[in-house]
Amino acid sequence: MRLATVVGTVTSTVKDPSLDGHKLLLIRPIDHQGKFKEPIFVAVDSIGAGIGERVFYVANKEGSYPWYPELVSSDCAIIGIMDPQNFDRTVQ
Repeated sequence: MRLATVVGTVTSTVKDPSLDGHKLLLIRPIDHQGKFKEPIFVAVDSIGAGIGERVFYVANKEGSYPWYPELVSSDCAIIGIMDPQNFDRTVQ
C-alpha cells in the first residue's frame, strides 16, 4: 500500500468495457509528511474517494484485486481513505 492525494477526475467517452461503472481518479503519490513525490497518474476508485482526500492505493497486479473475481483492466486502484485526524497530527 502507498499513499497519495486525489487531485482530479477522469472523464472518458470510450473505455475498456471492464471499466464501465467504475470511477477513474487522478492521484499523486505523497510521502509520510504529505509532500508530493511522483507524477500524477490514473487509478480506479473502489471506495468512493473524492478530490483532496488522502488515500491508500495499490499498483501493478494488485490493482485489479478489489473487484476479484470480476476481471477489471486496472493496474492501480484506490483501496482506502486516510483519516486526516491521524495523518495531520503534529509530533511533539
